[in-house]
Amino acid sequence: MREELVGFVKEALERGLSRAEIRSALLAAGWREEEVEKGLAAFADTAFPVAVPRPKPYLSARETFFYLLQFTALYVSGFNLGRLLFLLIDRGLPDPADASYTQHYTNDQIRWSIASLAVAFPIFLLLSRTLARAESRDPERRGSKVRKWLTYLTLFVAAAILTGDLITLLYNLLGGELTSRFLLKVGTVAAIAGGVFGYYLWDLRGEERETS
Repeated sequence: MREELVGFVKEALERGLSRAEIRSALLAAGWREEEVEKGLAAFADTAFPVAVPRPKPYLSARETFFYLLQFTALYVSGFNLGRLLFLLIDRGLPDPADASYTQHYTNDQIRWSIASLAVAFPIFLLLSRTLARAESRDPERRGSKVRKWLTYLTLFVAAAILTGDLITLLYNLLGGELTSRFLLKVGTVAAIAGGVFGYYLWDLRGEERETS
């Protein structure tokens, strides 16, 4: 069905019909607006007797590796930052019932979290910088399917975490079990997941504005 739409747009453009006329005809025929826009976007808006196709989003094994490594480093960094902050909260506000156990536990886990952050976060920053430079030199790279899938997956994960965080907060609020430790941990999760969600949502909207 997608190929049929693109073929129709191509033939209509080569017959001299305007994009507005093509859009109206397709919408009247029952095509969704999103499908129509994608069909029109497949061809450059140039004054040329033959429809000029735009480059299609491509899939490169090399870029797949770099994007997977970048987002993996992001997940590792976010998880270990949250765990480190949780452990520091437990150390600053210890539970009197298991203070000795918590002390031993946090010493070991804090080292793991710091070590993980020391490796993963620089990798994430380096790859983000490298890929951003490559995209600025060749804007078509932003059309990478792997990049889009991983970005939307990250938005989904961040949104799911924020939703779970809010549910947990309300559950404890209704049960009257709010403590300083609990509120600090809820705030930590909200700050990390919200920061990731906000950044990638802003990035996607910026890309959509550039495309428009």
